[in-house]
Amino acid sequence: MSSQRQNKQLIVRPALTGPALYEFIDQLVGVEFIYADPIIMTGKDFKTVFPSEKADFIVCDTLETLKAVKKKNKHAGYYKKVKANSDVDDISEASKIGAEFVIVDATDWKIIPLENIIARLQKTGTRIYANAKNSGEVKTMFSVLELGVDGVILDTNDLKEVENSRIALQSVSLYLDNAKVVEVKDAGIGERVCVDTASMMKFGEGLLVGNKSNFLFLIHNESIGSSFTSPRPFRVNAGAVHCYTIVPDGTTKYLSELEAGAEVLVVNSEGNSRTSTVGRSKIESRPLKLIRAETRGENGTVIVQNAETIRLIGKDKKLIAVTDIKIGDEIMVFSKSSSGRHFGMQVDEFILEK
Repeated sequence: MSSQRQNKQLIVRPALTGPALYEFIDQLVGVEFIYADPIIMTGKDFKTVFPSEKADFIVCDTLETLKAVKKKNKHAGYYKKVKANSDVDDISEASKIGAEFVIVDATDWKIIPLENIIARLQKTGTRIYANAKNSGEVKTMFSVLELGVDGVILDTNDLKEVENSRIALQSVSLYLDNAKVVEVKDAGIGERVCVDTASMMKFGEGLLVGNKSNFLFLIHNESIGSSFTSPRPFRVNAGAVHCYTIVPDGTTKYLSELEAGAEVLVVNSEGNSRTSTVGRSKIESRPLKLIRAETRGENGTVIVQNAETIRLIGKDKKLIAVTDIKIGDEIMVFSKSSSGRHFGMQVDEFILEK
């Protein structure tokens, strides 16, 4: 349970007892955390989350208990059933006390309390966990305010629900829009980055890249090839070194920061995404081209290598080579306002230009 918002975490709370419980947990794959009494988990290779001082991560249900546990320098979090705004205030106070995580129980009114809590805690190190009964709820929890919760406690006895939930937390669905190209011009010579991933990409997949973190262009992979090169479905000739791309935790990195072992978010033309590991990053000097596009009152640019092997995805999902792109073309982008507001509070939603 890292205190920083990085990987989404799945905590399984088995809805079983006795021999059936042990049979269930012995079949769990890819699960690190169990919400269960550490006494009955002795000898099992899981980290326990539970309201017990013997747990790896202690769940406290009062602020006083949380204070006492934190004084002992133990890993601790705060459980709260949310029924009113005062409960959200208690969660904020728990974060100030030093709660590494908060478990939000809002069974009667799920989404709005979570939005308020995410807005309150977005700049803290406190992770936010919500309860879920199935993988459908997990997917919802991970999409709230496009930031989502940091983890979910899944109450289940179904191994399939666990696997579906794992898949849900590893993926992000993004709304892609059609933007009209309003400017195309040469951008001189500069350094661009080829990103080679450790997985093969399919037609329609690529990386979201742009000069602004809130306006990113879908740059297609090189699975097509050209008259001069063979297909390289593991590669995206992404853009200039200063450009942003999205990484799996929902933040952005400069292309120049990517190196072997880093993770990037591969996105397809439907907006579905998956995580891929960078196998190699190549930076070379090449002639560049700037493309500017606009949609729904927002506009952004990207600088890419001026070559026929670099392609964007058009309105009809046909590929458009950078060498052929012209003013008036429509291409797929991910765009949003530079910041959002929720009930009057500014929220750093998914990407924020600073």
